[in-house]
Amino acid sequence: MSEYHTPVLLEESISALDIKPDGVYVDATFGGGGHSGEILRRLGPHGRLIAFDKDTDALANAPEDKRLILVHNNFRFVHNFVKYNGYDKVDGILADLGVSSHQFDTSERGFSFRFDAPLDMRMNCLAQRNAEDIVNSYSCEDLERILRIYGEVEGSRRAAERICSARDAARIHTTGELDKALESVLPKFAEHKYLAKVYQALRIEVNGEMEDLRGFMEGAIKSLRSGGRISVITYHSLEDRIVKNYFKAGNIDGEIRRDLMGRGESPYELVNRKPILPREEEIAGNTRARSAKLRAATRR
Repeated sequence: MSEYHTPVLLEESISALDIKPDGVYVDATFGGGGHSGEILRRLGPHGRLIAFDKDTDALANAPEDKRLILVHNNFRFVHNFVKYNGYDKVDGILADLGVSSHQFDTSERGFSFRFDAPLDMRMNCLAQRNAEDIVNSYSCEDLERILRIYGEVEGSRRAAERICSARDAARIHTTGELDKALESVLPKFAEHKYLAKVYQALRIEVNGEMEDLRGFMEGAIKSLRSGGRISVITYHSLEDRIVKNYFKAGNIDGEIRRDLMGRGESPYELVNRKPILPREEEIAGNTRARSAKLRAATRR
């Protein structure tokens, strides 16, 4: 276990990769290094692990291990960096799409409404745009769109209007100021759940998470060898739908493309027909695991 982040579905996600001691693997979301550490434990001296993270804070968790290649970049470029490091194909890819506990628990990162902190939410601290920019510069229509689509926020129009009204009076700089702007639309006894959806929507927009996930899934198809495995842990319906569609058909729409002869086949075969969920004991020890779903597939 890491103080930085407790890995979710650790045994299940790594076992689904069916690791070969001399294989080449990718951890697309290094974070606290929990999943990477378990992969390294199962690799032999000739195995290799390429691990990605765009958050500079995560790089400090890297172990001294010559089998590890750490890439400080976005996982959407997985195929580029696999090739750059001299590998045509890899044997397995893992991605845990959740926000790390460190990001949630570090107040100045601005990921959580539990702290009154600057509205930041950048996973890559070198990125130019943050949540404050979005809250204060997006049109009311665009704010409504991201709240509705990315957060599935009830009454997204009213929420966007409250934000726009508040920023007309004074720029919104902090999480506390955002929470205050939304006070009149917060449902009684469900304030935290509502704010969690708002913050999720803003975080997804700040970091371009849906675009990155689509790029990653396309790169993963190109990078996996025939018979290679991919494990992806999702935390909300939007990203789970994308992963499910790519595993079903190899594209964002989930529609199997057919040639002129009517032939078509998914590039993947599912390891489990239904997603694997955390056990009750895991959720009791780590409440952030409660919405997790693991999907795994084999490259045909």
